[in-house]
Parts: sequence; C-alpha cells; structure tokens
Amino acid sequence: MLAIRIKLEKEIAALEYELRNELPREILKARAHGDLKENAEYHAAKERQGFVNARLGQLQKRLGEFAMIDLAKIPRDRVGLFSKVDVLDLVRDEEISYELVTSEEADAPKGKISTGSPIGRALLGKEIGDTVKLQVPGGAKELEILRLKTLHDLQ
Repeated sequence: MLAIRIKLEKEIAALEYELRNELPREILKARAHGDLKENAEYHAAKERQGFVNARLGQLQKRLGEFAMIDLAKIPRDRVGLFSKVDVLDLVRDEEISYELVTSEEADAPKGKISTGSPIGRALLGKEIGDTVKLQVPGGAKELEILRLKTLHDLQ
C-alpha cells in the first residue's frame, strides 16, 4: 500500500509542478502571439490546464481515501484487499493465482486484479473452500478457492 501512496504522491507533485511552472509559461508565451480567439497554442495550454486541475483533484481524493483504509478491518480469514488467492477454474480445470489490489495497481496479465473487477468483487469476503459463480465478458466462470494469504499473512 505504501507503493501506491508513493506513486500517487509523485504524480501529484509532477502535476503541481506543471500547473504552477510550465503551464503559466506556455500560456504567457501563447498570449504574446496576439489574438487569443484563433490562437491554437493558447487554447491547447488552457485545455491542458483544465485537465491537470481535474486530475489533481482526482488524485488528491484517492490519496485521502487511502489514508482512511483501516488495515485492522481487513479480514484475516477471508479474501480482502491485498489478498493472494489461488483458485481452481472449474470450467477449464485450471489453477489460477490472483492478487486483489487497488485499481491503480491492477495488471491482469500479472494476476493483479482490482477489487472492483468482476472477479475481484466475486472473491471478496470468501474463504478457502468457497465456490463462486460469475459472469465475465468471456462467459461464465466458476471458481473454487484453494489457498488464501491475506494482507496479515504477508506482513
């Protein structure tokens, strides 16, 4: 979780630098070219400024949400955020490993799935031996939980 926080803080710092230093210079430079109505550089810089402001707001909100995560409330015997889960795909007869992470860390090819993804949501709160049935874009899945390591086991 510390890695996510650091990643968010770095992106926030980079965007704040751009907003306070680079964009004002670009806007001043574009204004110097004259008529603002038909000045593409000016409009592009102003549009970027709006995007950066919006993204900063999103990141700061997300950082605030991370500060409110109570690790003590993450279950010790059930699938939760940061759990590593080995499941048996009963349809394909294939064992798959997942790590439930935040949306910022999700990387499906590496087995890191968001708790907000269909599989992540289906697994949350389940324990070893449970079977979950769910619909995913590729069709129906039926997964049996074989092994589980929670955040508390991994520390």
